[in-house]
Amino acid sequence: MTDSRFRRKTSRRRAFGGVVAGTLGIAATSAIARATPARTGQPAPSGTYRIDLHAHFLPPDYRAALLDHGHVTIGGYPTPDWSPEQALAFMDYYGIQAQALSVSDPGVSFLRGKEANDLARYCNTYAARLLQTHPKRFGAFAVLPMPDVAASVAEAVYALDELHLDGVVLLSAYDGVYLGDPRFEPLLIALNQRSAHVFVHPAAIPAEAKPKLPLPDFLEEFTFDTTRAATLMMATGTTQRYRNIRFQLAHAGGTLPFLSHRVSVASQTVLGELWPDDLPRPSVLDTQRQIANFYYDTALSGSAAAMASVLAVGKREHVVFGSDWPFSALTLPQTGTHDPAPGLSDIFDAAQRMEVERINPLRQLPRLAAAIDA
Repeated sequence: MTDSRFRRKTSRRRAFGGVVAGTLGIAATSAIARATPARTGQPAPSGTYRIDLHAHFLPPDYRAALLDHGHVTIGGYPTPDWSPEQALAFMDYYGIQAQALSVSDPGVSFLRGKEANDLARYCNTYAARLLQTHPKRFGAFAVLPMPDVAASVAEAVYALDELHLDGVVLLSAYDGVYLGDPRFEPLLIALNQRSAHVFVHPAAIPAEAKPKLPLPDFLEEFTFDTTRAATLMMATGTTQRYRNIRFQLAHAGGTLPFLSHRVSVASQTVLGELWPDDLPRPSVLDTQRQIANFYYDTALSGSAAAMASVLAVGKREHVVFGSDWPFSALTLPQTGTHDPAPGLSDIFDAAQRMEVERINPLRQLPRLAAAIDA
């Protein structure tokens, strides 16, 4: 090869490399811009405007059943009291206009058969009555009698089509089987047909399967379990097949945003080589797209560190407010500041907080939005 031909090829490579580097640089700069805390120090908007998509309820018979079966703590947190009156007082104090209520771990999965079905129906009917009594203050995600898939399909259809609840709550795993496992397909088909909002809440890992650490599950293990569920849903193509479902990941997605790059390289390992022929082969960019399509709530994650990580891989319009009350009662006492997540002001200005704490959640719950506007 002559020197001139070599120089021309080298020049083309450098030019191509410059284009690629420039493209990646723009993408990286955009991600950094999204993730860089604004640190505006602006106060939150005033008034009762927040819509809470991560809030729990424990109807009387449900709480009694938990205690009767030895669930005196949930994720290491003492099983709390709850009543509509307590919830309304909390909401009024912290400027929360409405809460979308859900049953936390363990759902009704500590029961089986008719007992589980009946308890799920009790919780969902209780929620539906709350929606009628306080239409502008409460929404609800239906609890299902998982891991019984057939019964859960029936309850989901009833809760969404007849009771008109706002979505469903699913735990990250049932009996050690994570969301994304093929045996849950019939339920996901039914939810996809209804374009359901699905709140994914972590489940406690069985004692024999987790490290012996003197720490309650809700501090760390819950976040890891959410990550496992989200990763498996992507790895098995669940999030690709059921694109009408809007999956909301609790607690800012657990550790998924931080591990997003690590998760995305799965397609370059033996996992990618074993990919089923009837599913699109994953790629780094496609995995990143799927991660960006999740919704992330701010429950126990209202800090610049957590939100910057979410914004680095996702979209601000996919961030929704969550309080985790009453399980956050110790960190959100009804004394002092009336801002339930002051750390959000370290990364969002007042207009962006309004988007995260009201506009985005209401987009996900059209029934509740219509009730509030009525």
